[in-house]
Amino acid sequence: MRKLSYRQSIKYIYSFSDYETTHKLHDSVSYDLRRVEELMSVLDNPHLKAKSVHIAGTKGKGSVAAMTASVLTASGYKTGLYTSPHLIDIRERFQIDGNMISEAEFADIISEIKAAVGAVNRRANYGKLTTFEIMTALGFVFFTRHNVDFAVVEVGLGGRLDATNVIKPEVCVITPVNLDHTDVLGDTISKIAAEKAGIIKVNVPVVSAPQVDEAMYVIEKKCIEIDSPLIKVGTDVVWKDAGFNPGVSQLLIKGRLGDYRLSLPLLGCCQMENAATAVAALEVLIEKGFNISPLTISSGMSNVKWPGRFHVCGKQPVIIIDGAHNIISARELKKSLLYYYNDYFLQDGLHSSEVKSLVFGTSADKDVTGIIGELAPLFNQIIVTRSAHPRSMEISILEEEINRLGLEVKSAEDVVKAIELAKQQALNRGLICITGSLFVAGEAVGYLNPG
Repeated sequence: MRKLSYRQSIKYIYSFSDYETTHKLHDSVSYDLRRVEELMSVLDNPHLKAKSVHIAGTKGKGSVAAMTASVLTASGYKTGLYTSPHLIDIRERFQIDGNMISEAEFADIISEIKAAVGAVNRRANYGKLTTFEIMTALGFVFFTRHNVDFAVVEVGLGGRLDATNVIKPEVCVITPVNLDHTDVLGDTISKIAAEKAGIIKVNVPVVSAPQVDEAMYVIEKKCIEIDSPLIKVGTDVVWKDAGFNPGVSQLLIKGRLGDYRLSLPLLGCCQMENAATAVAALEVLIEKGFNISPLTISSGMSNVKWPGRFHVCGKQPVIIIDGAHNIISARELKKSLLYYYNDYFLQDGLHSSEVKSLVFGTSADKDVTGIIGELAPLFNQIIVTRSAHPRSMEISILEEEINRLGLEVKSAEDVVKAIELAKQQALNRGLICITGSLFVAGEAVGYLNPG
């Protein structure tokens, strides 16, 4: 079979149904794991070749995945990391020991699996494969080619019917559950929690981040039903803020097996909870006999990279990029802004009189009123924009929603123009926060931190 170029392989992947750009109802017609299992079988089951960690949740799951993978690498295990979506480059989704897949190998694997994809789709016993399902197969083949010891796998959407839910993990992790993707996953926290809890396997330990009562009830019930031990972050594993230096959070974590003093090069109050959740999962692996120590946990955490989440990209003016795209994430962003930059937001703060600009763009299915309601009181200027992503919300709709709240708003036709407009207004001593979507965050990171 003729090998595809990298550009051709990208075009091929996106020629299938892509539910990241157009959501479909989360049902067994749109998402049928049997076709993923059929594809894996044709490819000799690459998803079962390595030990794995499976992570679902509404927020924080990517950060927990990155932290867990970084520690496993520091512990001497060759570690694959599969995440979504990407910020700038699709290859970010497929990493081994912190290194993205090369363009050449990306194209080579797509060329290799293309025949299997075609065979499964011709039979179409359980519907046709989607873009995300093919990318998931690419990830597992990539990891198998390099004989990774561990694959840390982030759920794409939901959990129960997600393409990644074919793995047999050593530990399942559920980060905070809240209302998001309600058009796909359900309109209550209980329904969404049930989708996330769908990754829980019989007798496989589960780590849960702190949850609202409705979500925790669903998770506990599932664990009891199938005899899965449950470790709760916030009770079984706790953390304490130990302050911060420029760009580095200090925290103390008291785990079930030991105490850990960590330096985390990720700002954002929620990252401390994420670190505690990762440690709780790593302690499960220690109990299973894997060679992970307090020293390697400390080393791995100190080297973790996860851009686009309370990412400080400038100092004159201060520029912060964050992928917050729902109310709970916006609330966390607000908390972090007040914690790290209180001089800008306190009434008598040193920089309280400076221009504070919110650059905002989001996806078409998001709760603009809820997100803006959390963030707007901190800012004296709002600039709306949109990313190049097909699901981004039209600027006119954003303007209308924000005007309805009684707030004045400016607009810019793309993220780069919005940033430049904000910089003109903020000058050197102001603060700019760019948020509302990982797609907006990715374009901002690509513009402000190229390469």
